[in-house]
Amino acid sequence: MWRLPSVRAALRGVRTVAERRGRAEPVTETAAGSMERAVVRCVPSEPKLSLSFALADGSHKNMQRDQSEPLGRALSRIATNALKGHAKAVAAKKSRKNRPNASSGAAGAGPGLEPGASCEPVVKLYYREEAVAEDVLNVDAWQDGAVLQIGDVKYKVERNPPAFTELQLPRYIMAGFPVCPKLSLEFGDPAGSLFRWYREAKPRASDPEGEGTSSLSPASPSPSWIETGVNERVYAPTNADIGLRLKLHCTPGNGQRFGPSRELESVCPVEAGPGTCTFDHRHLYTKKVTDDSLIRTVSYNILADTYAQTEFSRTVLYPYCAPYALELDYRQNLIQKELTGYNADLICLQEVDRAVFSDSLVPALEAFGLEGVFRIKQHEGLATFYRKSKFNLLSQHDISFQEALESDPLHKELLEKLALYPPAQERVFQRSSVLQVSVLQSTKGSSKKICVANTHLYWHPKGGYIRLIQMAVALAHIRHVSCDLYPGIPVIFCGDFNSTPSTGMYSFAISGSVAEEHEDWASNGEEERCNMALTHLFKLKSACGEPAYTNYVGGFHGCLDYIFIDFNALEVEQVIPLPSHEEVTTHQALPSVSHPSDHIALVCDLKWK
Repeated sequence: MWRLPSVRAALRGVRTVAERRGRAEPVTETAAGSMERAVVRCVPSEPKLSLSFALADGSHKNMQRDQSEPLGRALSRIATNALKGHAKAVAAKKSRKNRPNASSGAAGAGPGLEPGASCEPVVKLYYREEAVAEDVLNVDAWQDGAVLQIGDVKYKVERNPPAFTELQLPRYIMAGFPVCPKLSLEFGDPAGSLFRWYREAKPRASDPEGEGTSSLSPASPSPSWIETGVNERVYAPTNADIGLRLKLHCTPGNGQRFGPSRELESVCPVEAGPGTCTFDHRHLYTKKVTDDSLIRTVSYNILADTYAQTEFSRTVLYPYCAPYALELDYRQNLIQKELTGYNADLICLQEVDRAVFSDSLVPALEAFGLEGVFRIKQHEGLATFYRKSKFNLLSQHDISFQEALESDPLHKELLEKLALYPPAQERVFQRSSVLQVSVLQSTKGSSKKICVANTHLYWHPKGGYIRLIQMAVALAHIRHVSCDLYPGIPVIFCGDFNSTPSTGMYSFAISGSVAEEHEDWASNGEEERCNMALTHLFKLKSACGEPAYTNYVGGFHGCLDYIFIDFNALEVEQVIPLPSHEEVTTHQALPSVSHPSDHIALVCDLKWK
């Protein structure tokens, strides 16, 4: 339902107009100072248009009419609705006062109708002060700026004004953590919209029931909401907000005009935050967005909710973690604050739940200037975000390793080698791992392009040979994109590779080859051994080196995550220090109340050579 925040006052004005008996002149404005709105939504791809307006009896009409219908039929329907609304209002008034012949005027009557009227009101549509012919089709009749007249009341027609199609606040809000409303707009954009945040007024000391009214003047209730002074899309609650709910008043816009406003109230009051988090010190190095010569890059396995919310996770993997700190609503606050605080240009994420991508990450990162793409695996997937002021997305080239290996001629030779080892081939084909590849173009020059790859390789400790095969497929595909489709563009390859620096996968990535005799070909025993020699032509290095660990859980810690770069085209300007061992182990291991994942984000500033 489309409604102005001042609609009650406007309706009161319309009622006052309707009560002016004996006047012959048409009324062009309500007592609220302007015409009511009649909002029309009409898009070519849909057969019907919608028409929304408020009648003087307080009812709201939201009509769906065929675009190809003659205007006269729509106006006739509006007249019928107005008469029905008038009848209901009169009946309600009689019921309330129990006085059938009340003489207090026509309060609540339909527009332009006397209290006892039973005929339909005159309904006309005007455009540029001329009545629109009733045989004109709806699609042409309902123009922006037209005037709809119902009896004595006039409505200004607004065709396709900016409007929110989705607007939602997060369920769990913590002090010190940014609140990023999820929103979608039609005919508008967030940059052209207005936002205003309020906090709930504290109950007065003399009001133990929390009713919010003054003991001195029961008839004068204290304000329910107090302005925070923040008029931005994102609001970071302070300790003063703890225990209070928040309200967001927002008006959609597109830089030229505004649509009907909406208001949202948080479901729960603001909670206290966890105190210092593992990433707070890291944010000291990333206070500002880098200049155009640098690319701040983040790779982070954020721990999918589908894995965190299992009995096995709570009792075996992370028994040291407070149960509430494994809850998605809690972890999302930490993830949003951590990621937005890095002021990154590229963010590659693994273990991203589809709902987390759309409902949490997109609203948060979009508010800070980033846009994202998502690739599902099975229960979770990969997400790549890029800063819109620095990059445009040119193309996407995502693959499933299993599908590409089986069907893409690019991997024919590798498939032939693997086919010699049926048990190993079967295991490889059972894996659902995917590769996300995005080609970005610099907004500062069309000649600057970059290939950004993101993956999460098979996890099992004995799956070394599977990871080698997956990496071979990945590098061959990335080479096809960066050399054949876009010749000579540099590569950034991020991910959770589930491989420590001592493994065949890491050696293969860095050195460009892996020997047929490497021990990882028998990582799951002799039965699945699949000896083969592999090579690739990239010159890769780990931008963040080989940290002691990027994954730290109760039973394991090691370096599994990397940002591989093409060192012929890119160089490392700065590596953001990882949290100290003391910070990581404050609550024994990860995740914890101060860290949302069992992995640690890699963050570095890269520079074009």
